Amino acid sequence: MKVVLDREDALARELLLKGDKPRALLALRRRKYQEQMIRTTDDQLFNLQHLMETIEFSLVQKDVIFGLEQGSKVLTQLNKEMRIEDVERLADDTAEAIAYQNEISDILQSNMTAEDEEAVLQELEELERQEADRLRLDLPHAPKGALPDGEVAEDVEEPEEPELEEEGSEEAEENPYSRNQPMLA
Repeated sequence: MKVVLDREDALARELLLKGDKPRALLALRRRKYQEQMIRTTDDQLFNLQHLMETIEFSLVQKDVIFGLEQGSKVLTQLNKEMRIEDVERLADDTAEAIAYQNEISDILQSNMTAEDEEAVLQELEELERQEADRLRLDLPHAPKGALPDGEVAEDVEEPEEPELEEEGSEEAEENPYSRNQPMLA
């Protein structure tokens, strides 16, 4: 564009130097016309670009509205499927199942002798020890060699192994699992 305008300007100067004033005037008029055409084209391109941006924005808005409509339909459908009565019934059923479990635990506990209860508590303690040992075995061990860069490690005590309690000892009677707690089935 600038090349065409500069060429017309150079042509007008050359013709003016040759003394051909009418043709120099014609070259300047063509230059002016081309400037107007360039401005008009630039304005049209700007308007076209603005129109495309507006269309793209409108398409995004349309997609958002469509998504909102679909979400609203799905939410309405879910609300129809999940009624308050169903949730209340489920809560009642759960409460009944817990009460039934508690009754079973009470019956089982009342039919056990003190020795049976003591044996059950000791079996539970043994299971807990086995689980603790299993977890301890799964943990990685720290290296026991020298530390790099001459660092000094503080003495770290090894965890002590729990001792097995004898039947009927005082510690066994101070068990955190009280005989009054319901047992799980």
